[in-house]
Amino acid sequence: MYSLGLRLGEGRHLAIGDIDKALMQVHIRNAKGGKDRYITLPQRTLEALRVYWATHRHPTWIFPSKSIISDAVIDSSGIQKALKAVVRDCPFTKRVSPHTLRHCYATHLLELGVDLRSLQSLLGHNSLNTTARYTQLTDIRIKDTGDKIDQLANNLSIKWEVDHDSGKHY
Repeated sequence: MYSLGLRLGEGRHLAIGDIDKALMQVHIRNAKGGKDRYITLPQRTLEALRVYWATHRHPTWIFPSKSIISDAVIDSSGIQKALKAVVRDCPFTKRVSPHTLRHCYATHLLELGVDLRSLQSLLGHNSLNTTARYTQLTDIRIKDTGDKIDQLANNLSIKWEVDHDSGKHY
């Protein structure tokens, strides 16, 4: 979910046919607002999905329900429990939910220089304002902004002149 920036429901409903390994894209179907979108599939994510799928080999779903008699997808609580188990082993105490991963995805891509308009498309937002709310002003982003401001100022040509008659500086 993190490496694709998915909502919980989008991750749960990933089907094998949604993965296009030739184009390295994932087709997100019927997302929030009933819209479809395509997002970039990182090679490492493709490899992880293949390994996971090999544990069950369900003919349709990447994340099927554990029920043998069901053709349903994994329940939301199953994903939340798995995430809690992972977070227990992490060296931080902040509360983490599946949606937190989506926020982190947005913030980390911004830190890497992805523009808001591209991020809006990846996240499937109608409004750029919604995308902007996902972003967090991190120490990395603050330093990067400071570096950009320094770069801008360093390109300025400053020339001081003194009017010797009035003694004023211009």
